[in-house]
Amino acid sequence: MAGPLLRVSTLATGVLASSGLYLYSRKLDFNDLSLVRFSRAAAITAAISYDYFTAFKHVEYGTEEYWDLKSKLSELFVSFEDKPQGTASLAQVHKAVLHDGRTVAVKIQHPKVQGQSSKDIVVIEVLAKAVHWLFPDFGFMWLVEEAKKNMPLELDFLNEGHNAEKVANMLAHHSFLKVPKIHWDLSTKRILTMEFVEGGQVNDLDYMKNHDINVNEISESLGKMYSEMIFVHGFVHCDPHPGNVLVRKCPRSRRTEIFLLDHGLYQNLQPDFRLDYCRLWNALISRDMAKVERYSRKLGAGDLYPLFACVLTARSWTAVNAGISAVPVTLSEDDEIRSNAAQYLPQISELLNRVPRQMLLLLKTNDLLRGIETTLGTRASSSSFINMSRCCISALARARRGKAESRMKRLQIRLTEAFSLWTLCLYELFLRVKGSVSLHWLTALLPFSH
Repeated sequence: MAGPLLRVSTLATGVLASSGLYLYSRKLDFNDLSLVRFSRAAAITAAISYDYFTAFKHVEYGTEEYWDLKSKLSELFVSFEDKPQGTASLAQVHKAVLHDGRTVAVKIQHPKVQGQSSKDIVVIEVLAKAVHWLFPDFGFMWLVEEAKKNMPLELDFLNEGHNAEKVANMLAHHSFLKVPKIHWDLSTKRILTMEFVEGGQVNDLDYMKNHDINVNEISESLGKMYSEMIFVHGFVHCDPHPGNVLVRKCPRSRRTEIFLLDHGLYQNLQPDFRLDYCRLWNALISRDMAKVERYSRKLGAGDLYPLFACVLTARSWTAVNAGISAVPVTLSEDDEIRSNAAQYLPQISELLNRVPRQMLLLLKTNDLLRGIETTLGTRASSSSFINMSRCCISALARARRGKAESRMKRLQIRLTEAFSLWTLCLYELFLRVKGSVSLHWLTALLPFSH
């Protein structure tokens, strides 16, 4: 198998050329590149040059070289679709069938990406320094640091496969979560072969309506798995854009499933950082402003802690003070945040330079998840805060038990945790009963409204 696999690895450029589809591009929205969208900026890892766009033109369709490539692919696959299922900046994915009949997805890295990436990081560094020279209030060097750290990880598809297996094992108790299985015998650093899965994107409301998928259930499930990743395990999938989160009804069980794709970008949170982050979110949810200030400062925000709280929650300072779990998001609040964002760009830039590097990808992840919730119409729902609180309580209790010196103290901590979780369950039950009763009365009154 090693021989054919090596040949396929070296022929990746030819396969890409035969597809006839080149790099996906979209119209630039300069608002997305501003620090108003600070968390997305942390994800930028390369500036693709013109040479990259022309890198796929080496093998012409229908030539002798083209058919030679196709014949060598048949040694590994019964069929291999030329047209990719999806194309992105680093790679594209093809559907194929193995000789044992299993359908797989083959993710192939674009040619020249490895060599080009280091040059692109240099370009970003030069631009960041130029911007800082022209506008001293804006510091973008954190972006360069993140690019240098994350790019090699994203280009190593074996690392992506290991991340996929780790998160699948870590969250195996969530029956709704599915992670494609990796075919290690057909994978290299530039090619990742995995189980092929189908479903609708998590922001495709028409797909969910046609397949009887409950958007509230999807939103709650996403909240559960991400709260556990962040607060309990500190191992976080940091690229949950809609193309990487698929949903479907299982054909056999008819249960709703979520497929998490693209595991190249993860953040490992340090224990002390993770626990302070837990305490900060607990304070935000419970409206304990003294602790909001305390733990924001511990996480590096300093005197910018009000701005940090607003950035973290995407809520106004008025809403943070009133309680983000008690005050619904309104259009006027969103308009207020957008209108004030430009005014605070220098402070946002300063804040991003202050906070630990671990925070940057968490901000990006929060932003992407919030975008999904906004599309689903479930933003700032009570279930999301309950799931976060539940994970924070468990994570903090586990940390305290680890430091407890006596069995009695550990028992006391466990009982306190159980009581807090039980109280949370009662509150959740109360909200559901309240919602059901309100819906019942609303249904009963509708005939009299005509």
